Amino acid sequence: MNPLERSLIEKAGYANGWENVRESTAERVIMFSARHKAQAFVSTAGNDGGAWRVEFPQGPPVGELARAFAVVPGEAGPFQATGEAALGRLLRRAAELAMSLPNHAADLYAEEVAKIVAEPPSTTEALRLTKQRVGQNLFRKALMDYWGGACAVMGIHLPELLRASHAKPWAECASDAERLDVFNGFLLSAQLDALFDSGLITFDDNGELVASPRLDPFHQTLLGVAGHPPLHLRWISSQHLPYIAWHREHVFRQS
Repeated sequence: MNPLERSLIEKAGYANGWENVRESTAERVIMFSARHKAQAFVSTAGNDGGAWRVEFPQGPPVGELARAFAVVPGEAGPFQATGEAALGRLLRRAAELAMSLPNHAADLYAEEVAKIVAEPPSTTEALRLTKQRVGQNLFRKALMDYWGGACAVMGIHLPELLRASHAKPWAECASDAERLDVFNGFLLSAQLDALFDSGLITFDDNGELVASPRLDPFHQTLLGVAGHPPLHLRWISSQHLPYIAWHREHVFRQS
């Protein structure tokens, strides 16, 4: 790579969640961030100008990125991006996932709780509420990162209308890791969040939205949950499934 190519890579990294450069040589550029543990290794892909080979050691699972980005043909890990814009999109998505997986929110929560406990509020109840507020804020941030700032169903990109919906509620979780697991919930529009939280909708194992019998066809249409084809999650991971099953059994109103 020539100096101009390296400069373009570093610029794309800085603008998309990789603000530090660890190495910049003719062979590759290595970037990292203080906000997550992953690294980005960028090198040229063959002899095509502007085609990049990108690897993410300690980064998000390949399967998560492969939902939207192409891997290098014939290989099972590195990704390929052609052009500066495509490289920027890949780096941005990888940074978002690195800040939400694997359960990055739980790690941040442990750090924040340690600070709170060092100078605790005056009562036990105030301490509990403070910890819960911090946890819920981190959970929302993790879901915003994981779902790319858009509703998991509708794709709405308006933060003011988006809610962090737990499948297994905070009070029912056995541990902080479970409470803050990005797979224990969905980023939903305010209306879908209210329906999901009250058990009037849920999702099946394929991500299809299921309406409770308590919602008659008129109300399903009025609330925008009756669709042909039915509404679906934009994607679903196997790690969502235990939490969705819990929601269907304990929250969903089946009659």
